[in-house]
Amino acid sequence: MIRVKKKTSKKLRHERVRKKVKGTAERPRLSVFRSLSGIYAQVIDDQVAKTMASASSLEQLVSQPGKGKTKTEIAQLVGQLIAQRAKDAGITQVVFDRGGYQFHGRVKALAEAAQAVGLEF
Repeated sequence: MIRVKKKTSKKLRHERVRKKVKGTAERPRLSVFRSLSGIYAQVIDDQVAKTMASASSLEQLVSQPGKGKTKTEIAQLVGQLIAQRAKDAGITQVVFDRGGYQFHGRVKALAEAAQAVGLEF
């Protein structure tokens, strides 16, 4: 029996998602990266390979109000921030790229918070 490492499995899942998810100028890709301690989001136009907006849990706009909160609550703050920055850049619709992660927990919290602010998936 062949044992597949966690990192390899995640990479394969991410490649499978990326085959279907492409960002355009009209509908860029909202990409999520989740580490053990933080969460990061970018709005990317894949046609010109340009990041149009970004937010992370390391920014002071998130880390200061996020003191004493859970990782899921911090992910909600990042979702609100990325949605606001995308709206400021004139983006209302995006394609959600979960990055090979399951759509639950912090990834789901970020997505739902972004939708609540007005970003359409």
